[in-house]
Amino acid sequence: MIRNLPDAYLCPMNIISATFLCSSQKASQCPAGDMREFAFIGRSNVGKSSLINMLTQRTGLAKVSGTPGKTRLINHFTINEQWALVDLPGYGYAKVSRRERSGFSSLITDYVLNREQLYYLFVLIDARHEPLRIDLEFIRFLGIHGVPFGIAFTKADKLSQAQLDRNIGNYRKQLSEEWEELPRMFVTSSEKGRGRDEILDFIENCLEQS
Repeated sequence: MIRNLPDAYLCPMNIISATFLCSSQKASQCPAGDMREFAFIGRSNVGKSSLINMLTQRTGLAKVSGTPGKTRLINHFTINEQWALVDLPGYGYAKVSRRERSGFSSLITDYVLNREQLYYLFVLIDARHEPLRIDLEFIRFLGIHGVPFGIAFTKADKLSQAQLDRNIGNYRKQLSEEWEELPRMFVTSSEKGRGRDEILDFIENCLEQS
């Protein structure tokens, strides 16, 4: 059952501190404790590290690489000593070996399905593309298993507003064929700072829920 999450944003969040905590090779190595985790995942090269740096306003907090598929560990960051931001490995990059792809899948699946501290998962999707099978399949997987998630469209600044509206509309249409209620959607641009307030306000609202 997907958790009931807030429908409205209450107040903006001020990022006072953002600290790298640790990297984990598997879910069982993740930090203990009851701090809520908000994780970010997407296809390789979707702009995940750039988005994390934009959200925290810490250049270089998450390593931005020109090589897709570079993140191969679960990276944990403590935000305001109040909640954890988790950077998950990208999925679906064809140039790594089949063995590595299998490892990424196992690592991601283990964390997403078994990590009790995971409160919400942001699935990043490149707004420049038409709906891709791998993204749709991952979203379906989350729905089947009742994982609470939303979609964050990245690189919105690379498109005209008309193109952006069309591409997001295509995703809505595709998802509507299987979903009675669509997941929450955020539109972001790491270069322009777009979507920062919406995502952080949403997280702040989640944290205020008992």
